[in-house]
Amino acid sequence: MPPQIPYIIANEGCERFSFYGMRNILTVFLMTSLLLAIPEPLRKGEAKEVFHTFVIGVYFFPLLGGWLSDRFFGKYNTIFWLSLVYCAGHACLAIFEDNLRGFYFGLFLIALGSGGIKPLVSSFIGDQFDKSNRTLAQKVFDAFYWIINFGSFFASLLMPIFLDRFGASVAFGIPGALMFLATLIFWSGRRKYTHVPAGQSHRDPHGFLKVVRTALLAQAPGQGRGGLIVAGLGVVLAIGALALTPNLGFVIAFCSALVLVMGFGGIGAWMQLERARAVHPAEAVEGVRQVLRLLVLFALVTPFWSLFDQKASTWVLQADQMAKPEWFKSSMMQALNPALVMILIPFNNLVLYPLLARLGLKVTALRRMGAGIAFAGLAWIVVGGLQLWIDGGHAVDITWQVLPYALLTLGEVLVSATGLEFAYSQAPLAMKGVITSFWNLSVTIGNLWVLLANSSVKGAAVTAYIQSTGTSVTAFQMFFFAGFALLAALLFALYARGYRMQDNYRG
Repeated sequence: MPPQIPYIIANEGCERFSFYGMRNILTVFLMTSLLLAIPEPLRKGEAKEVFHTFVIGVYFFPLLGGWLSDRFFGKYNTIFWLSLVYCAGHACLAIFEDNLRGFYFGLFLIALGSGGIKPLVSSFIGDQFDKSNRTLAQKVFDAFYWIINFGSFFASLLMPIFLDRFGASVAFGIPGALMFLATLIFWSGRRKYTHVPAGQSHRDPHGFLKVVRTALLAQAPGQGRGGLIVAGLGVVLAIGALALTPNLGFVIAFCSALVLVMGFGGIGAWMQLERARAVHPAEAVEGVRQVLRLLVLFALVTPFWSLFDQKASTWVLQADQMAKPEWFKSSMMQALNPALVMILIPFNNLVLYPLLARLGLKVTALRRMGAGIAFAGLAWIVVGGLQLWIDGGHAVDITWQVLPYALLTLGEVLVSATGLEFAYSQAPLAMKGVITSFWNLSVTIGNLWVLLANSSVKGAAVTAYIQSTGTSVTAFQMFFFAGFALLAALLFALYARGYRMQDNYRG
């Protein structure tokens, strides 16, 4: 085991405490303090929109962090300097607890810092291994994910209490202190790390984007340019999405435009990829083909994140409607998620996976991820049933939320912990940071689906249809997201059957 790993693991534990410490009290703080000027019937929707917009930013900025790392500064330098930005964001939350613009600027800095380092820390761990000891890498990624939840557990348990007893400055200031400690720990191991230098992909004439451009623009005798037409259609639709900014808001419109450009551009490049062989070597073309296959898998994981991240918004708001002791705060229920993760990761590795192997069932990374998406769908069927119970006027005890939390957490362990190592191992050597950024971008798109769903139910026609079903808007959305995830799990399983695994660790 590389001796520098404890520095990265300890850094991640402190950083995750800082992130989840502020994230898990954000919805409650918005509802009870910062958004009090908004009429109460509209406040819940506004708080959810602010929360998921923030999460979108957190998982969008990995694209920037991965690009800066791979092209210019390398992983270590990018992580260190963005960590300082991250610390500044926490300071803004503590200072501007009563100032809307100052508080939102702090959220922006945290999204930039946290998002920018998110793909790099996990891929930095992968850089510490090579083919000689890669069998230890999945264990370290599991430990990495375990420490994430160790930090999250204590943050989820303690920060709601601190917010209630000591106020927002202390509740947001403590996570800031932990983030500064995380940065200090990471800096102290700087002479021990394996530093993979920034790539030269921008100078590579056979880089990913250059091969894609060649494929889209190249002409073949006797053949049309269907791929270019498809890519152009994506651009037109993206412009249309941006034109809807006044109605949808900038975040929804911009993210929708990004998804349309990437989706249609990728399909168009795939349709004409063979044409690039006339200009680029076979290994470059096949590398692009592998990345495009990988992005399809990432796209099919996005519904999971739609469901997972709503445990900090929709599920907290449901908990407000449930019976519970006076001392128990609704957001404290989220501590159950990391506690279960810390139990399930060692249980799966020491008991479940070996048992399944003895029964002759090979538990591959893709099988884990497909099953995890399905478990998330089952969790939302249960939580939707609880909502129907609440809507019927029954006093529902908050302990009933333990069952959906357990199902969702099992799904999280199967998808997220597995996906970290999967994304790293499948990424070409020159694109580790960027591909891991695309893995994080799947979370952004997942939260985009949430914002689009929330916007759609504001329309009169949709509201009338929901009312005709006899269910509340909240319950209807819960069952909609459950079906969304189960459909995605089926498509993921079908697509994964033809996917060819790669081993892209250093020699």
